[in-house]
Amino acid sequence: MPDPISWSHAAPYLMAALFGGYLLGSVPFGLVITKLAGLGDLRSVGSGNIGATNVLRTGRKDLAFATLVLDGGKGAAAVLIATLWGPDMALMAGFGAVVGHLFPVWLKFKGGKGVATTLGAIGALAWPVGIACCIAWLLVAAVFRYSSLAGLLSLAAAPVFSWFILGDLQMVELTAAIAILVWYRHKENIGRLLKGEESKIGQKKAE
Repeated sequence: MPDPISWSHAAPYLMAALFGGYLLGSVPFGLVITKLAGLGDLRSVGSGNIGATNVLRTGRKDLAFATLVLDGGKGAAAVLIATLWGPDMALMAGFGAVVGHLFPVWLKFKGGKGVATTLGAIGALAWPVGIACCIAWLLVAAVFRYSSLAGLLSLAAAPVFSWFILGDLQMVELTAAIAILVWYRHKENIGRLLKGEESKIGQKKAE
């Protein structure tokens, strides 16, 4: 378990990790990949989201898979790079990567929904928790066929997994903070879920 953060001594380094993670997380791979493939601006397709679910609506499963891997990979990469300077740095970099994906400065702070990036960061920080979240995602998606619901519930469970698997209060706090941000970015999806209007996995209707 990481030691409690000493802000008076570590703040500049932690802020550097946060900023570095943010820059890495803010790379909009879905948008870049679809433009390079000649598919135009992904934000004009389906839900307008820049994540893998919306890339799938272009009909290119290969690009959707690549986006999923890269979005998850940037969260993991931010953590693994920062781990070289300690666990607290890794926590901050992971948080920064998720914030960067959700609110990228390059896209006027209108980014993706953050599930893949979060799972990548959590997996790199604590692989048992990451696996538990992925299993939760797969189970919810298989039963209900809603990608958004699977993401929301798997990340809501992350603080619980962090506590019961690791007993790590810092991981609980981190995953809870990220879950709140991701739920906020899903507010429109939540509204559609409550109204029964959310599109299911495989449908081309907007998220």
